[in-house]
Amino acid sequence: MQQVKIIECPRDAMQGIKEWIPTEKKVQYIQSLLRCGFDTIDFGSFVSPKAIPQMQDTAEVISRLDLSASKSKLLAIIANFRGAEEAVEYSEIDYLGYPFSISENFQMRNTHKTIAESLVLLQEILNLADKHNKEVVAYLSMGFGNPYGDPWNVEIVGEWTEKLSAMGVKILSLSDTVGTSTPAIISYLFTNLIPKYPHIEFGAHLHTTPNAWHEKIDAAYKAGCRRFDGAIQGFGGCPMAKDELTGNMPTEKMISYFTAEKISNSINPMSFESAHNEATKIFTKYH
Repeated sequence: MQQVKIIECPRDAMQGIKEWIPTEKKVQYIQSLLRCGFDTIDFGSFVSPKAIPQMQDTAEVISRLDLSASKSKLLAIIANFRGAEEAVEYSEIDYLGYPFSISENFQMRNTHKTIAESLVLLQEILNLADKHNKEVVAYLSMGFGNPYGDPWNVEIVGEWTEKLSAMGVKILSLSDTVGTSTPAIISYLFTNLIPKYPHIEFGAHLHTTPNAWHEKIDAAYKAGCRRFDGAIQGFGGCPMAKDELTGNMPTEKMISYFTAEKISNSINPMSFESAHNEATKIFTKYH
Protein backbone atom coordinates (compact mmCIF):
# COMPACT_ATOMS: atom_id res chain seq x y z
CA MET A 1 0.00 0.00 0.00
CA GLN A 2 1.31 3.45 -0.92
CA GLN A 3 1.97 5.51 2.19
CA VAL A 4 0.41 8.95 2.36
CA LYS A 5 2.64 11.95 2.89
CA ILE A 6 1.54 14.36 5.59
CA ILE A 7 2.96 17.88 5.43
CA GLU A 8 2.64 19.86 8.65
CA CYS A 9 2.37 23.64 8.18
CA PRO A 10 3.31 25.60 11.32
CA ARG A 11 4.17 28.54 9.04
CA ASP A 12 0.58 28.62 7.83
CA ALA A 13 -0.66 28.40 11.41
CA MET A 14 1.58 31.24 12.67
CA GLN A 15 1.75 33.73 9.82
CA GLY A 16 -1.58 35.46 10.42
CA ILE A 17 -1.06 36.01 14.16
CA LYS A 18 -0.42 39.70 14.78
CA GLU A 19 1.20 39.41 18.22
CA TRP A 20 4.87 38.44 17.94
CA ILE A 21 5.61 34.81 18.74
CA PRO A 22 9.15 34.71 20.21
CA THR A 23 11.73 32.89 18.10
CA GLU A 24 12.49 30.42 20.90
CA LYS A 25 8.78 29.46 21.02
CA LYS A 26 8.75 28.84 17.27
CA VAL A 27 11.91 26.73 17.52
CA GLN A 28 10.51 24.72 20.43
CA TYR A 29 7.30 24.01 18.53
CA ILE A 30 8.95 23.09 15.24
CA GLN A 31 11.43 20.90 17.12
CA SER A 32 8.50 18.95 18.57
CA LEU A 33 7.10 18.52 15.04
CA LEU A 34 10.44 17.19 13.80
CA ARG A 35 10.01 14.20 16.12
CA CYS A 36 6.58 13.22 14.74
CA GLY A 37 7.53 11.60 11.44
CA PHE A 38 5.98 14.14 9.06
CA ASP A 39 7.22 13.84 5.50
CA THR A 40 7.77 17.60 5.31
CA ILE A 41 7.42 20.60 7.61
CA ASP A 42 6.40 23.91 6.04
CA PHE A 43 8.27 25.81 8.74
CA GLY A 44 8.79 29.41 7.57
CA SER A 45 9.01 31.86 4.71
CA PHE A 46 11.41 34.28 3.08
CA VAL A 47 9.02 37.11 2.28
CA SER A 48 8.86 40.81 3.04
CA PRO A 49 8.66 41.50 6.81
CA LYS A 50 6.16 44.25 5.96
CA ALA A 51 3.85 41.68 4.36
CA ILE A 52 4.23 38.88 6.93
CA PRO A 53 5.97 40.29 10.05
CA GLN A 54 5.64 36.99 11.92
CA MET A 55 8.05 35.22 9.55
CA GLN A 56 10.94 37.70 9.67
CA ASP A 57 12.98 35.37 11.94
CA THR A 58 12.87 32.34 9.61
CA ALA A 59 16.65 32.38 9.08
CA GLU A 60 17.24 32.46 12.83
CA VAL A 61 14.77 29.63 13.36
CA ILE A 62 16.75 27.45 10.93
CA SER A 63 19.99 28.15 12.75
CA ARG A 64 18.51 26.90 16.02
CA LEU A 65 16.83 23.71 14.80
CA ASP A 66 18.41 20.32 15.51
CA LEU A 67 17.69 18.19 12.45
CA SER A 68 20.07 15.35 13.32
CA ALA A 69 17.43 12.87 14.51
CA SER A 70 14.64 13.77 12.07
CA LYS A 71 13.82 12.43 8.61
CA SER A 72 11.36 15.25 7.95
CA LYS A 73 12.24 17.63 5.12
CA LEU A 74 11.95 21.40 5.44
CA LEU A 75 9.92 23.62 3.13
CA ALA A 76 10.10 27.43 3.03
CA ILE A 77 7.59 29.64 1.22
CA ILE A 78 8.96 32.32 -1.09
CA ALA A 79 7.09 35.04 -2.97
CA ASN A 80 9.81 36.63 -5.12
CA PHE A 81 13.24 35.90 -6.58
CA ARG A 82 15.09 37.58 -3.75
CA GLY A 83 13.40 35.27 -1.26
CA ALA A 84 14.30 32.27 -3.42
CA GLU A 85 17.95 33.39 -3.56
CA GLU A 86 18.01 33.58 0.22
CA ALA A 87 16.30 30.23 0.73
CA VAL A 88 18.59 28.23 -1.57
CA GLU A 89 21.60 29.25 0.53
CA TYR A 90 20.41 26.99 3.37
CA SER A 91 21.39 23.36 3.01
CA GLU A 92 18.73 22.45 5.58
CA ILE A 93 15.92 23.51 3.22
CA ASP A 94 14.74 20.86 0.76
CA TYR A 95 11.75 22.57 -0.83
CA LEU A 96 10.86 26.06 -2.01
CA GLY A 97 7.11 26.64 -1.99
CA TYR A 98 5.68 29.17 -4.42
CA PRO A 99 2.01 30.22 -4.34
CA PHE A 100 0.90 30.53 -7.96
CA SER A 101 -2.67 31.77 -8.10
CA ILE A 102 -5.06 31.30 -10.97
CA SER A 103 -7.00 34.26 -9.54
CA GLU A 104 -5.55 37.56 -10.76
CA ASN A 105 -6.90 39.39 -7.73
CA PHE A 106 -5.34 36.98 -5.27
CA GLN A 107 -1.98 36.90 -7.06
CA MET A 108 -1.78 40.68 -6.75
CA ARG A 109 -2.83 40.58 -3.10
CA ASN A 110 -0.42 37.79 -2.25
CA THR A 111 2.71 38.60 -4.27
CA HIS A 112 2.02 42.03 -5.89
CA LYS A 113 2.44 40.47 -9.31
CA THR A 114 0.13 39.66 -12.18
CA ILE A 115 -0.35 36.05 -13.22
CA ALA A 116 1.80 36.71 -16.31
CA GLU A 117 4.62 38.12 -14.15
CA SER A 118 4.28 35.22 -11.73
CA LEU A 119 4.66 32.71 -14.55
CA VAL A 120 8.02 34.27 -15.49
CA LEU A 121 9.07 34.32 -11.84
CA LEU A 122 8.13 30.68 -11.29
CA GLN A 123 10.33 29.65 -14.22
CA GLU A 124 13.23 31.63 -12.72
CA ILE A 125 12.64 29.94 -9.35
CA LEU A 126 12.56 26.48 -10.97
CA ASN A 127 15.88 27.21 -12.71
CA LEU A 128 17.48 28.52 -9.51
CA ALA A 129 16.24 25.59 -7.44
CA ASP A 130 17.60 23.14 -10.00
CA LYS A 131 21.07 24.69 -9.75
CA HIS A 132 21.02 24.33 -5.96
CA ASN A 133 19.51 20.82 -5.81
CA LYS A 134 16.25 22.04 -4.30
CA GLU A 135 12.75 21.05 -5.33
CA VAL A 136 9.88 23.44 -5.94
CA VAL A 137 6.37 22.89 -4.64
CA ALA A 138 3.98 25.00 -6.67
CA TYR A 139 0.69 25.77 -4.95
CA LEU A 140 -2.21 26.32 -7.31
CA SER A 141 -3.82 28.95 -5.10
CA MET A 142 -7.56 29.48 -5.48
CA GLY A 143 -7.53 26.17 -7.33
CA PHE A 144 -11.11 25.43 -6.28
CA GLY A 145 -12.62 28.86 -6.95
CA ASN A 146 -12.21 32.34 -5.49
CA PRO A 147 -14.30 34.99 -3.72
CA TYR A 148 -13.35 37.78 -6.13
CA GLY A 149 -15.40 36.86 -9.18
CA ASP A 150 -12.29 35.96 -11.21
CA PRO A 151 -12.88 33.33 -13.92
CA TRP A 152 -12.72 29.77 -12.60
CA ASN A 153 -13.79 26.36 -13.80
CA VAL A 154 -12.23 22.91 -13.96
CA GLU A 155 -11.05 23.53 -17.52
CA ILE A 156 -9.06 26.59 -16.35
CA VAL A 157 -7.44 24.47 -13.64
CA GLY A 158 -6.56 21.88 -16.29
CA GLU A 159 -5.05 24.51 -18.58
CA TRP A 160 -2.83 25.88 -15.83
CA THR A 161 -1.75 22.39 -14.81
CA GLU A 162 -0.71 21.78 -18.41
CA LYS A 163 1.33 25.02 -18.48
CA LEU A 164 3.06 24.33 -15.16
CA SER A 165 3.81 20.77 -16.20
CA ALA A 166 5.46 22.04 -19.39
CA MET A 167 7.60 24.39 -17.28
CA GLY A 168 8.92 21.48 -15.24
CA VAL A 169 6.80 21.60 -12.07
CA LYS A 170 6.97 18.17 -10.44
CA ILE A 171 5.01 18.81 -7.23
CA LEU A 172 1.71 20.64 -7.56
CA SER A 173 -0.50 21.21 -4.55
CA LEU A 174 -4.07 22.25 -5.26
CA SER A 175 -5.02 24.86 -2.69
CA ASP A 176 -8.47 26.17 -1.93
CA THR A 177 -7.08 28.97 0.27
CA VAL A 178 -10.48 30.19 1.50
CA GLY A 179 -12.25 26.87 1.91
CA THR A 180 -14.30 26.99 -1.30
CA SER A 181 -13.62 23.38 -2.31
CA THR A 182 -16.41 20.82 -2.34
CA PRO A 183 -16.04 17.02 -2.37
CA ALA A 184 -17.41 16.87 -5.93
CA ILE A 185 -14.87 19.37 -7.29
CA ILE A 186 -12.01 17.82 -5.30
CA SER A 187 -12.89 14.40 -6.65
CA TYR A 188 -13.29 15.62 -10.24
CA LEU A 189 -9.99 17.50 -10.35
CA PHE A 190 -7.79 14.81 -8.79
CA THR A 191 -9.51 11.98 -10.69
CA ASN A 192 -8.81 13.74 -13.99
CA LEU A 193 -5.42 15.32 -13.34
CA ILE A 194 -3.52 12.53 -11.56
CA PRO A 195 -3.70 9.95 -14.40
CA LYS A 196 -3.00 12.61 -17.04
CA TYR A 197 0.24 13.81 -15.38
CA PRO A 198 1.91 10.74 -13.85
CA HIS A 199 5.20 12.64 -13.49
CA ILE A 200 3.60 15.21 -11.17
CA GLU A 201 3.06 14.56 -7.48
CA PHE A 202 -0.28 16.16 -6.67
CA GLY A 203 -1.06 17.44 -3.21
CA ALA A 204 -4.10 18.79 -1.38
CA HIS A 205 -3.74 22.00 0.62
CA LEU A 206 -7.31 22.27 1.84
CA HIS A 207 -8.79 24.81 4.19
CA THR A 208 -12.00 23.84 5.87
CA THR A 209 -14.72 24.58 8.35
CA PRO A 210 -14.91 22.17 11.33
CA ASN A 211 -17.79 20.13 9.91
CA ALA A 212 -16.47 19.67 6.35
CA TRP A 213 -12.99 18.19 6.91
CA HIS A 214 -13.95 14.50 6.58
CA GLU A 215 -15.74 14.75 3.25
CA LYS A 216 -12.87 16.76 1.76
CA ILE A 217 -10.11 14.37 2.83
CA ASP A 218 -12.21 11.38 1.82
CA ALA A 219 -12.83 12.82 -1.64
CA ALA A 220 -9.15 13.67 -2.21
CA TYR A 221 -7.84 10.30 -1.03
CA LYS A 222 -10.37 8.26 -2.98
CA ALA A 223 -9.54 10.32 -6.10
CA GLY A 224 -5.89 9.28 -5.81
CA CYS A 225 -4.23 12.10 -3.85
CA ARG A 226 -1.49 10.89 -1.51
CA ARG A 227 0.03 14.19 -0.34
CA PHE A 228 -1.85 16.21 2.28
CA ASP A 229 -1.11 19.52 4.02
CA GLY A 230 -2.46 20.22 7.46
CA ALA A 231 -1.95 22.24 10.63
CA ILE A 232 -2.49 20.88 14.10
CA GLN A 233 -5.93 21.86 15.46
CA GLY A 234 -6.66 23.67 12.19
CA PHE A 235 -4.95 26.86 13.32
CA GLY A 236 -4.14 29.50 10.73
CA GLY A 237 -5.25 30.48 7.28
CA CYS A 238 -4.01 32.89 4.66
CA PRO A 239 -3.92 36.51 5.89
CA MET A 240 -3.77 37.71 2.27
CA ALA A 241 -6.99 35.97 1.21
CA LYS A 242 -9.81 37.87 2.89
CA ASP A 243 -10.65 39.33 6.26
CA GLU A 244 -12.27 36.22 7.66
CA LEU A 245 -9.84 33.32 7.87
CA THR A 246 -10.96 29.79 7.06
CA GLY A 247 -8.88 27.41 9.14
CA ASN A 248 -6.37 24.90 7.88
CA MET A 249 -7.14 21.20 7.59
CA PRO A 250 -6.62 19.85 11.15
CA THR A 251 -3.76 17.35 11.09
CA GLU A 252 -5.21 15.27 13.92
CA LYS A 253 -8.43 14.83 11.91
CA MET A 254 -6.46 13.65 8.87
CA ILE A 255 -4.53 11.18 11.01
CA SER A 256 -7.78 9.88 12.51
CA TYR A 257 -9.16 9.39 8.99
CA PHE A 258 -6.06 7.53 7.79
CA THR A 259 -6.03 5.37 10.92
CA ALA A 260 -9.73 4.50 10.64
CA GLU A 261 -9.31 3.62 6.96
CA LYS A 262 -6.14 1.59 7.73
CA ILE A 263 -4.11 3.85 5.42
CA SER A 264 -0.37 3.70 6.04
CA ASN A 265 1.33 6.85 7.34
CA SER A 266 4.59 7.66 9.12
CA ILE A 267 3.32 9.53 12.20
CA ASN A 268 4.52 8.48 15.66
CA PRO A 269 1.42 8.76 17.91
CA MET A 270 3.29 9.58 21.14
CA SER A 271 5.42 12.28 19.52
CA PHE A 272 2.35 13.71 17.81
CA GLU A 273 0.50 13.93 21.12
CA SER A 274 3.42 15.90 22.54
CA ALA A 275 3.45 18.27 19.54
CA HIS A 276 -0.33 18.65 19.82
CA ASN A 277 0.15 19.78 23.43
CA GLU A 278 2.83 22.27 22.33
CA ALA A 279 0.41 23.68 19.74
CA THR A 280 -2.23 24.20 22.41
CA LYS A 281 0.26 26.08 24.59
CA ILE A 282 1.34 28.39 21.77
CA PHE A 283 -1.79 29.02 19.75
CA THR A 284 -4.41 29.33 22.47
CA LYS A 285 -2.34 32.20 23.86
CA TYR A 286 -2.17 34.09 20.58
CA HIS A 287 -5.59 33.32 19.07
